[in-house]
Amino acid sequence: MRKLLKGISLSVIIGTLIVGALLAVGFHGALNATNTESFCISCHEMSIAYEEYKDTVHYRNRTGVRTTCSDCHVPRDFGPKMVAKIRAAKDVWHHLIGTIDSKEKYESYRLTMAKTVWQNMKETDSRECRVCHAVASMDFEEQQGRAARKHKKMAEKGQTCIDCHKGVAHELPEDFDEDE
Repeated sequence: MRKLLKGISLSVIIGTLIVGALLAVGFHGALNATNTESFCISCHEMSIAYEEYKDTVHYRNRTGVRTTCSDCHVPRDFGPKMVAKIRAAKDVWHHLIGTIDSKEKYESYRLTMAKTVWQNMKETDSRECRVCHAVASMDFEEQQGRAARKHKKMAEKGQTCIDCHKGVAHELPEDFDEDE
C-alpha cells in the first residue's frame, strides 16, 4: 500500500509540474501575442490611431528603427506589464459596448484617452520612452540648441518626456489646451 501511495504521489507531482509548465508557456505565449501590432490594430477603433501613427517619426525615420504599439504602451518588466494588461481590460469592455466605434466617437473621446496615457507616462517618468531615449545616452552636441538645453534641464525641473512631447506619435486632440 505504501509503495502504491508513493507511486501515486510521484505521479501527481510530475503531472502537476507538467501542467504548470504548459500553463506557464501558454500564458507567456498569450502575453506575447497580445503585444503584437497586428493584435493591437485588430479592433476597428485602434486602426484610427494606427493610421495617424504611420505618419510619425516613430513609424518611419532615417534610421529605420520602428516602434510598435506595445513599445510605448506596455512596460517590459513583468509586474508593471501585468498592471498594464489588467488596466487594458477596460479597453476590451469599451470595444464591446462601442464607446469609440466610429471616427466621430473616437475624436470626441480622444482627449480623455490622451490624458489617461499622459498621466500614466508622467507617473512612470516616461518609462517606456526611456527604453530608447535615455537622457544619459543623449549627445547634446548633436541636438539643436533648444532641445539640448531643455533635455539637460529636464531632470533638474522634475520633468519627463511627455511634458514636452505630447502628440509625438498620435495627433493632439482638437480640444487640447497646452496650458492645462
